[in-house]
Amino acid sequence: MIIHTDGTKPIYVQIADWIENEILSGKFAANQKVCSQYQLAEMFNINPATAAKGLNLLANEQVLYKKRGLGMFVADGAKKMILKKRKNETLKNMVLELVLEAERLNVDEEELLRMIHEARYGKKGEVK
Repeated sequence: MIIHTDGTKPIYVQIADWIENEILSGKFAANQKVCSQYQLAEMFNINPATAAKGLNLLANEQVLYKKRGLGMFVADGAKKMILKKRKNETLKNMVLELVLEAERLNVDEEELLRMIHEARYGKKGEVK
């Protein structure tokens, strides 16, 4: 992952997103230790306090939990929580933006659905 320091998304949120992606991909499983703030700082060339803020964000959302003196670990059910959050917040907002842009461009529902189908399955109907 590349951290975008000039973007609108704060670095600590990008760190939290990266950890969530690692959980979703199965690289971090339930009750597994995640990278420390110092490991994250070294990996992404950022301040350890910024990395800690990303870890704490996920701890506050109960995706991670702290073991005193040992670090942060993935909570039971973290993957399910992330999927629910992203479906209900991120994906919903993206679909809303897509629909609004389609309306601005006078793209009708049939064409929009065809475009979504092609993006997901390609022109030949195979899952990408």
